[in-house]
Parts: sequence; structure tokens; C-alpha cells
Amino acid sequence: MSTNVIKARVEGMTCDKCVAHVRQALESVPGVVSAQVSLEGASADIVADDNVTAQQLADTVKDAGYVLKA
Repeated sequence: MSTNVIKARVEGMTCDKCVAHVRQALESVPGVVSAQVSLEGASADIVADDNVTAQQLADTVKDAGYVLKA
């Protein structure tokens, strides 16, 4: 299976703990290989299998208390 890089905006992060929380949430999604989250850029670069959808990622981040817009 091949992977894609999904670039997304993340709203609601205010500190490094927020960044860690979002990264852990994203990496908990089955099929996500890695997630790089930036507080300064309010963004995330997610490497995931082809079957992972932006909606899955957004729902997971929403459950963690943030907003992801892919």
C-alpha cells in the first residue's frame, strides 16, 4: 500500500502540550505512519496510507479538542 502526505491546518493549539496532544491523536489513527505538527505554522503534515481519509483525521482531532482542516 502506498502512502500520501496530507497537509492540514490545525486550529486551537496554544502551547507545546497542545502540539503533542494533536500529534498523538493523529498517530493513533490506524494507517497513519507519522505526523509532524507545528504550533507556529498552526499546521500538520501527516504521512498516511491511501485508505486514511481527511475526515477520519478531522474527527480524531475534533475528539481531542482541536479543529483540523485538510
